[in-house]
Amino acid sequence: MFSSGDTYKREIVPFPKGRRLITDIGWMAHNKHTIRGLLEIDVTWPRQVLRKHREKTRERLSFTAYLTACAGQAMGNNKYLHAYRDLLGRLVLYDDVDIATLIEVENEGKKIPVGHIIRAANKKSFREIHTEIRTAQTKSMDDQDVQRLYTLRRLPRFIRRLLFLFVGRSPHLMKKYSGTVSLTAVGMFGGGGGWGIGLPSHTLGITIGGIARKPGIHEDQIVPREYLNVTLDFDHDIVDGAPAARFAQQFSDLVESGDALNEKS
Repeated sequence: MFSSGDTYKREIVPFPKGRRLITDIGWMAHNKHTIRGLLEIDVTWPRQVLRKHREKTRERLSFTAYLTACAGQAMGNNKYLHAYRDLLGRLVLYDDVDIATLIEVENEGKKIPVGHIIRAANKKSFREIHTEIRTAQTKSMDDQDVQRLYTLRRLPRFIRRLLFLFVGRSPHLMKKYSGTVSLTAVGMFGGGGGWGIGLPSHTLGITIGGIARKPGIHEDQIVPREYLNVTLDFDHDIVDGAPAARFAQQFSDLVESGDALNEKS
């Protein structure tokens, strides 16, 4: 026999409309054949450069913008890393690397994540990407793209998933509405190290995890270093292990070098 009291006090609330699209993305990602790479990237030097710039100018430069710029450069000429398959099974290869990320905007005192696509990230400088992200963060919730997103959330599930299927079968629509690469900076919202495992919806998905401070070797000395945890998701139907590994190495080298910051340092 169960006793009465406060043990079973509970609250029932409606399922948030904002979570509906997340369940749809999970449903779409379920059948992807994904291979993953877990990276530890030494970001001590670029973070030092960003901190010194902030102390000198009081301008806070976006670390996400820096990683986006490095990702665009690392794609190089390997168009297969962000290709899509069409209805006939052919590969559609693009020159521009369109990187989709999430931007937090204000709505009635609350932070709302809204998707934003950095078009042709492989042709833009770090400063250009930084400015674009900062501008997107000031976007009004009355913006047409934001309102379209809210309309999509309110649709019945079977209609939303039909739309997702329709868009997913069209490389042109995927590029237009989802970009060609995803970059999710979950580590920017918490402290400490750790990898994030995302829901892969692109041929290449980059999940930025946490930053851990721990001993590392620098100039043959063991010293404290800052390591960024990064997860790379590749669609194995399109990308093999060797080009995936080459991208991982090139991306790591670019991030660690801080070369993308040279224009403003």
